[in-house]
Amino acid sequence: MEYYTPDNPIFATYMIAAALMGLKIMGQGWMTAYRMMKSGSGLVNPEDIQKGPFNPAPDPAQLEVNDYTDRSRRMHRNDLENIPAFWAVGLVYVAIAPPLWLAQTLMYGFVVMRLGHAVSYATRQTHEVRASFYTVGSLIVIFMALHVLAALLF
Repeated sequence: MEYYTPDNPIFATYMIAAALMGLKIMGQGWMTAYRMMKSGSGLVNPEDIQKGPFNPAPDPAQLEVNDYTDRSRRMHRNDLENIPAFWAVGLVYVAIAPPLWLAQTLMYGFVVMRLGHAVSYATRQTHEVRASFYTVGSLIVIFMALHVLAALLF
């Protein structure tokens, strides 16, 4: 357990990166809710169009896909598909005690790639731009996982 203390700079790096990614996921959920309320559309469940304080004039059209809201929802889903793997692999990566410079490069690199992905998605960049950020972030997690396996098996 000596690896899992804030006094270990590798674990401290992981803690910072993991916390930032937690904020990213939760923030994206709030962004989706904000966009739903601002546009009055992009709701997903039939019960969402019941009259209430946040929906004083319900309309079945509110259940239609609205790109302004759905874009944020897709970004959130993408985060939920990618960030948990970083959390899991990053946590075990700490236990193999990689060089600090490498851990910081990989973990902060992942954070930067996810933020780059979000900005490119939000600003409607081409798929190639988004995919570039995704690919580098994915390769970081794959590298860390392979590094863990190599440290354990060889």
